[in-house]
Amino acid sequence: MAELKKNATIRFLEGIDETSIPEIRLTRSRDGRTGQAFFTFEEPQALSAVKDGSIQGMSMFDEEGELKTREVKARFVNGTPSALEATYVWKSESDFQRFMRFAKRYASSNGMGYSEK
Repeated sequence: MAELKKNATIRFLEGIDETSIPEIRLTRSRDGRTGQAFFTFEEPQALSAVKDGSIQGMSMFDEEGELKTREVKARFVNGTPSALEATYVWKSESDFQRFMRFAKRYASSNGMGYSEK
């Protein structure tokens, strides 16, 4: 069963909350039913904590439960990992609404703002 968290958190490794705050960009289809959230974590804690390249995905926890994506890539500079990029995909309006509830809780938990462009 998914862990329930009072504060919204993101994890790449089990039991370790990521402290690096990501840049998050959203795209949606014209009809609004499908879309993606792109996360970029510059110098995340997970890169220094992982020893064997075992990041299997990104988990987002809040009071409703867990959202998960396995689409995570490392970005390298001069052969050294410097960032993690993750993509979360939703395929329905209800999935999008669930993601937005997480995003608002995450922003609130981390002193972030929300802006639309």
